[in-house]
Amino acid sequence: MKKAKLFGIGTIAMASALLLGACGNGGGSGDGGGNGEGSNTPAALITDTGGVDDRSFNQSAWEGLQDWGEENNVERGNDGYQYFQSGNESDYIPNIDQALNAGFQTIFGIGYKLQPAIEEQSQNNPDTNFVIVDDVVEGENVASATFKDQEAAYLAGIAAAYTTETDKVGFVGGVEGEVIDRFDAGFTKGVEDGAEKLDKDIEVLNQYAGDFSAPDKGRSIAQGMYSQDADIIYHASGATGNGVFQEAKSRNESGDDKVWVIGVDRDQEDEGNYDNDGEEDNFTLTSTLKGVGTVVQDLAQRSADDDFPGGEHLEYGLDEDGVGLSDGYLSDEATEAVEEARDDVTNGDVEVPEKP
Repeated sequence: MKKAKLFGIGTIAMASALLLGACGNGGGSGDGGGNGEGSNTPAALITDTGGVDDRSFNQSAWEGLQDWGEENNVERGNDGYQYFQSGNESDYIPNIDQALNAGFQTIFGIGYKLQPAIEEQSQNNPDTNFVIVDDVVEGENVASATFKDQEAAYLAGIAAAYTTETDKVGFVGGVEGEVIDRFDAGFTKGVEDGAEKLDKDIEVLNQYAGDFSAPDKGRSIAQGMYSQDADIIYHASGATGNGVFQEAKSRNESGDDKVWVIGVDRDQEDEGNYDNDGEEDNFTLTSTLKGVGTVVQDLAQRSADDDFPGGEHLEYGLDEDGVGLSDGYLSDEATEAVEEARDDVTNGDVEVPEKP
C-alpha cells in the first residue's frame, strides 16, 4: 500500500538558507530567440544536455520557472520567461548569448557542467544576474545554489537496505564528478548502515554510464544489474535513468520477481507505472527530491524584487528542506528506519560522506 509522504521539499524562502562565501550549466539552441532590444524580461533558463523533458533535473528547473510565471502573471516568451535547450556542451555559450541578446535580466545555468560558461559570461556581463545550480561561481552578480545530495541519497540507501529481498542493490551514475559522487557516497553509506542494523550483508553494484542523456546505456547497465540479482536500482543519471525505468518495466511486466527503481531529483513515481496481469501497479520504490524548481522560483522572484543574492552561496540540505524523499511504497519497518535516519542526520549523529 502506498505510504504517506516521508520528506517533502518545503516552500524554501531561501534567503535565510546557509550563506557561504561568494561563489554554474546549459546552453544551446532553445525555442527562445533574441530580439536584441534589451527588454525587461525577467528570467531565462539554460538547460544541460538532458533538456526540459528529461523527467529529472532540467525538468524540475523548468517547472519551477513556469510556476513562477503563473503566480506572477508573466507569460512565456521573449517578453516574459523562456528556456534555451542545449543539445551538447558547445551550446552553452551560444545559448547564454541568445538570452543576453533577448534582454533577459536573470539567467539560470542548470547543472554543474555549465559552471565554466556561467563564470565566463557573468564576468563579461556584470549588469546581468546569473544563477548557477549545482556548482559555485565567484562574482557579485552570481548566486550559487548547491544541494546536500548525499543526505537524501543516504535515506534512499536506508530504504533500499530495508526493502531488498536479494541483499543486492545497484547504483547507476551519469558522469563521474563531484556532484554525482555525493549521490554515490550517500546511497552506499545508507545501505551499509541499514545492513549493519539489520545484521545483514548487502552488496552494492556500482556503474557509471558516462552520460546524462543515454537511455540505451542506462537500460543496458540495469539489465546487467538485475541479471546479477539486484532487486533495487537507484539512479542519479538524468535522462540516462529513463533506460533504467524501461528495463524495470519490461521485467515486471514479464511476470518475473519484482524489481524496483529509486528515482532522483523529482518524484518519478509516474515512471514506475506498469500493467501487472491486468492490474495497475508501480515499481518506483521512492525518489530522492531536490528542490531545484523551488530554488529557481525563489531566485527569479528575488531578482524581480531587486533582492538578488549576488555573491552568495546558498546550500540546501535536509535541515533546510532543500532535499528529501518522496512518497513511496516502503514497508512500515522501512519507513520507521528512514525517519530515524533523517533525525540522525539533522541532529548531527550521522555525518554523511560526500565522496565514495
